Amino acid sequence: MAKLTKAQREWRPGMPKKRRSTKVMFASTVLLLEAFVAFFATLVVFGFKRNELNPALILTVGIAVAVIMVVACAFLSKPWGVALGWLLQVVLILTGFVEPMMFVVGVLFAVAWWYGIRTGIRIDTENAQREREQAAWDAEHRDVAPGGTAAS
Repeated sequence: MAKLTKAQREWRPGMPKKRRSTKVMFASTVLLLEAFVAFFATLVVFGFKRNELNPALILTVGIAVAVIMVVACAFLSKPWGVALGWLLQVVLILTGFVEPMMFVVGVLFAVAWWYGIRTGIRIDTENAQREREQAAWDAEHRDVAPGGTAAS
């Protein structure tokens, strides 16, 4: 028999499904796209500058940055997760010192990160407000049966 997760063990019929954070979803998307870019930028630098820089160092650092970006997605719901994301934005911009085009790519991703965080927070706030208003309306109209008649 498969082992149940904590959420599966605690679930009861009629329980509302916990809403996923839009901020986390947007931020994860940006970080995953950046991980792909970091990996492919590593291959570009390896191809063009392996005679100037240590090839093992290029691959190690580049792949490590890509992996850290993927792993950082798991921590976005933590209070320090967004700060880690900002640090990774700075790292991506700083890769421009090795491959100048990465200055442009890094800044564009930093803008996408900022927009995703800002918009995600706004949408999460609106969703929470909507849920509070729906709960208040449901509590207010609990005694009214469908069709507008009072339940007995």
